[in-house]
Amino acid sequence: MPRNSLFAVLLRAPWWVSLAIAAGLSLVLAALLPDEYRVVGALSTFPFVVIAALAAWRQAKLPSAAEVAGTQETVVAMSWSAFSARLEEAFRHDGFEVRPGTAAPVDFELQRQGRRMLVSARRWKSAQTGVEPLRALQAARQAADASDALFICMGGLTENARPYATTHGIQVWQAAELALALRKGRKGLSA
Repeated sequence: MPRNSLFAVLLRAPWWVSLAIAAGLSLVLAALLPDEYRVVGALSTFPFVVIAALAAWRQAKLPSAAEVAGTQETVVAMSWSAFSARLEEAFRHDGFEVRPGTAAPVDFELQRQGRRMLVSARRWKSAQTGVEPLRALQAARQAADASDALFICMGGLTENARPYATTHGIQVWQAAELALALRKGRKGLSA
């Protein structure tokens, strides 16, 4: 599905938006269509109901704001060895073969189903990350001929860094993504 199609946008929006569109469209169609077509008109909103259900299911699996804040607080307090061990456990749980990175800025090399991903996580405590660490990761990715790259940071990205990551297809994990990755089937952060 194209990223900017109506249904893709609605999948990323709160679930109730799709449901509101379905209800509003049903009311308009019921008011404007002749009696014999009202049922067909109401049924034509069914795709919006399905999108609302899918969005609700996806959003129910996301960590709460309190869980994200708790994860951020816990992770920032961790040492590199504890944090990297948690990341390695999370990656293995998601089915990756994990190897340590061979040179900076790569901290982990992940492999799954023939695809390689380079991960840079050592700057996870930085308050704000500029474009230079992302350029270094992209250069390492090109040199290693890896298909994917992931940068992990708890702070924000600068004005130049976010578009650079998007343009080069570098995934960026911040507190919310980390909370989700670290909670899946795990003992918890404090274990």
